[in-house]
Amino acid sequence: MESQFFRFFAEFMVKDWFASIPITICAAMTAWVIVDRYLYYQQNRRDVSAFIHQLQRELERNQLQAAQATCNRLGGVVGEVAEEGVRLMAEQKEDFSKAFDITVGLVTRKLEKRLPILGTIGATAPFIGLFGTVVGVVFTLDQLGVGGGGTPVVVVGVAKALIATGYGLIVTILAVIFNNLYTNIVKRFDDDFLLLKLLFMSFTGAETVGHSR
Repeated sequence: MESQFFRFFAEFMVKDWFASIPITICAAMTAWVIVDRYLYYQQNRRDVSAFIHQLQRELERNQLQAAQATCNRLGGVVGEVAEEGVRLMAEQKEDFSKAFDITVGLVTRKLEKRLPILGTIGATAPFIGLFGTVVGVVFTLDQLGVGGGGTPVVVVGVAKALIATGYGLIVTILAVIFNNLYTNIVKRFDDDFLLLKLLFMSFTGAETVGHSR
């Protein structure tokens, strides 16, 4: 059974190239984005609980240089945003909120980079697979009409045609799962940025804080 499936799949890859090539490209791009974003998020992953308390103590003492050093030690995009927030507190207290939002917006772009690729593939790959299946069924019926044959011919032909749909769905499922997963990771980073903004705004004398996105 397995050998027959792989034979059907190999035939699909070669004969139905109009569907197999686009889906394979989508699969390769999905794998690339998944690995790329995973490495990037792991590189920038930080536990901010202790950092926030330390930063708050330094800001209460007005030790801005020590606060910047703490942010620098934390590193990652959270440390980058926090360090820029300390600088803005010292230089742009009146326009701090807008300036900080710009910083967060630029960093969020880095976090969301390439995620639209997963969204696009998740929306289009199943239709490419369905297109391959429809064309495969049409060819099967055409051969049946020209050369004759019975139920086994139809069953085998439809089975081969459905491989396109299955292939497209596998790629789609992976793209959608990781797109949702990574979108939630970006949201957690965004929550950290909002927490930093609340902390900084408490020392700038502002009364209201809007969400940074």
